[in-house]
Amino acid sequence: MKRCYMIFMVLALLITACAAPTTAAPTATLPAAAPTAAAPRTLTVFAAASLTNAFEEIGNSFEGNNPGVNVTFNFGGSQALRTQIEQGASADVFASANKKEMDALMKGNFVITETSKVILNNQLIVVMPANNSAGLTALADLAKPGLKIVLAAKEVPVGNYAVQVLDKLDTALGAGFKDKVIANVVSYENDVKQVIAKVQLGEADAGIVYTSDTVAAPDLKKIEIPAENNIIAKYPIAKLAQAADAELAQAFIDFVLSAEGQSILTKWGFLPVK
Repeated sequence: MKRCYMIFMVLALLITACAAPTTAAPTATLPAAAPTAAAPRTLTVFAAASLTNAFEEIGNSFEGNNPGVNVTFNFGGSQALRTQIEQGASADVFASANKKEMDALMKGNFVITETSKVILNNQLIVVMPANNSAGLTALADLAKPGLKIVLAAKEVPVGNYAVQVLDKLDTALGAGFKDKVIANVVSYENDVKQVIAKVQLGEADAGIVYTSDTVAAPDLKKIEIPAENNIIAKYPIAKLAQAADAELAQAFIDFVLSAEGQSILTKWGFLPVK
């Protein structure tokens, strides 16, 4: 019995010696959590066609100052944009080339009245193609028979402003001047960019546009309209009542009115707000 016990002990020691040493299981380490990025935010701005170049630059600057923000624009005639908003189009901010369209949206409670501000002023100018094949040199030349003149439609702010200027020139250049110019109009366009395009393509001998439009089209010839016969177009901006991001909408309006925003507008030919 003693011998069996000794054999048993020897075997136990051998088994213990040959067994692989056990080690504690390593503790799992999770990678450090990455910082949570700000949720992306989108701002939709409806703006007059004449604001295209300036607002695209303003939008880029605003995005740069606000990481995670994406500004999208819908440019067009102010009257068309107003109609889209009235019909339920989704937008956060509206910038109009005249007070009429903004007032209509205020009346219908589509914009927040107390957020409306005038952001800039503008004036009108006569433009001709680079070759000026019609040889126009003065405002009186617009009444020459056979000219091809293109204007924006009367419902479009710049078209309405053009009629006001022609009324003033009718007094300055002689009764009948306005009727002669209107007789030369070959088309009425839906926004000022279409007027510019037709003149650039040589499809018209002249057009009446905003002075700011000539900054983006330096190839066009120009005839200045004297201040006493010109108009001051005031552009209002406002936050829409149904803005998806009201805080961001107000921040954009504030940026447009800031020194940086006004500097960009001035760069593109607009008159700063005094």
